[in-house]
Amino acid sequence: MSSQPNILTGLKVLDLTRALAGPSCTRMFAEMGADVIKVEAGPGGDMVRGMSKIGNERSLYLVQQSLNKKSVCVDFHNPEGLALVKELVAHVDVVVENYKPGVMANMGMSYEELKKIKSDIIMCSISALGQTGPLSSKPGYDYIAQAYSGVTSMIGDPNEAPYIPCVGLGDISTGVTASVGVLAALRYRDQTGKGQHVDIGLLDVYYQYHEVNVHQASASKGAIKPTRTGRHVSYVAPAGVFQGNDGCAMIMGFLHHWKDLCASMERPDLLDHEIYGNDAKRLEHRDEVIEIIETWLKGFPSVHDAVAKMEEHGVPCAPILTVEETINHPHFRERGTVRTVDDPIAGKFDMPGHPIRFSDFPDDPGYVAPTLGQHNQEVLSEVLGKSKEEIDALASKGILIEGPN
Repeated sequence: MSSQPNILTGLKVLDLTRALAGPSCTRMFAEMGADVIKVEAGPGGDMVRGMSKIGNERSLYLVQQSLNKKSVCVDFHNPEGLALVKELVAHVDVVVENYKPGVMANMGMSYEELKKIKSDIIMCSISALGQTGPLSSKPGYDYIAQAYSGVTSMIGDPNEAPYIPCVGLGDISTGVTASVGVLAALRYRDQTGKGQHVDIGLLDVYYQYHEVNVHQASASKGAIKPTRTGRHVSYVAPAGVFQGNDGCAMIMGFLHHWKDLCASMERPDLLDHEIYGNDAKRLEHRDEVIEIIETWLKGFPSVHDAVAKMEEHGVPCAPILTVEETINHPHFRERGTVRTVDDPIAGKFDMPGHPIRFSDFPDDPGYVAPTLGQHNQEVLSEVLGKSKEEIDALASKGILIEGPN
């Protein structure tokens, strides 16, 4: 743990989350300096401790989501273990959980029960489909919410089954959204003294990704039927992924950027063309526009050369980098978008950096992730005032668990 002050130093969070969406929320707080106590259900702790075990049986998945968190591992099925968790509520500002709706209530830890322990507590409940509504009781993960939201239907080739993005898009953005909700609730508590129950569903977050789809389908009375369009945006052109000689480029040459793209291609004739000079008609003739651009791209030895040419004219564009290419890219390195972690067990490896940067605080305070139950003794003695004998007795009964990783 780092003792270096950070922007949320002093905030206390009880982290009852696992997998990705919930830990992404509490990760935001931990990496901004909050005191985050991650209570893991024994005997194995967070399910992700079994994933990405690349260095000395250490879960790099867990490390990435748990820097600067304290781990307490408790047998939730034992009444004494559950009582310890409830005791901790009185000593924190925020409780974050991402169990299936109803589980916290069954444990006697609903928002109404937590308020009896601490009247101004802020509880954040993260779930796949929300705490209310006909779908709320369903178990779910990122892609379940994505499928219900209509987002999956928008990904891939129109003549094939939909694709999925192989990243934690919904989980992580839901975690970040939840952290905003919690901070808003803290602001409200500062003003009124009142706590709050924050309900965050992946489905609701995913639905916000529909920048035009929902209102176009609704306002057109169904005449517009949004669906996947493969490599290109459905409502402006040209915008999407274009094939070059040695790879692909993302090009946003629509609306006012069309003139810049035409300048790059040295095609001034396209500006006043009866079809290609008109935004709506370019969309109608998108396949022809794609062919013009891709023919031009293939006149360059590499996509990077073509991107450099477009950049001279201010065209929004980028090469499609692989993950491996991003890791050593100078921009990513300079900004800390990629950072190197020196884990005491797994050793050095690269992972994504924290996305928020503050002028008065360091980008990388050198945080580390905990082993399973590493902070049992510290938290129970310093926060709950338990004696060493009491803590040892809990451990001997299997209520407190520690692990090597």
